[in-house]
Amino acid sequence: MKDIIKTPKTPEAWLEEIAKAYLDAIETMQFGALTGNKIEEREFFHLAPSLCLKFRGIKTTEDNLKMATDAALSSFVATKDSVDNLFEIPQMAFAFCYLACHFGLDLIDKNTLSEAMGYIESKLDYLIKITTLD
Repeated sequence: MKDIIKTPKTPEAWLEEIAKAYLDAIETMQFGALTGNKIEEREFFHLAPSLCLKFRGIKTTEDNLKMATDAALSSFVATKDSVDNLFEIPQMAFAFCYLACHFGLDLIDKNTLSEAMGYIESKLDYLIKITTLD
């Protein structure tokens, strides 16, 4: 994994990348219809592991996807009750899982995760605005 695309260096850059990844997830909605499966925005957090690998340029092997998925979903479940209804906002649930994948793959440390999440939460209205299709 030595050719990994570098992670963002600032919370602002994380917010912008997460918005791009979220918009990428929106594009998958059309493919769900083709297969007879409706993909809803509230389920986008499930796409965070695949998009993490894509945005870092990491090969989507079974092991890599499992490691990213385990990190995202275990963190999501462990945290969900302590954040009230925050994860009911699709962008916030996605952002959390996207960052948790990076942490689980040892691409970022706990401080980076905390700083980025704090910033994203403080700019949640902006994130929603730039990821909402009219």
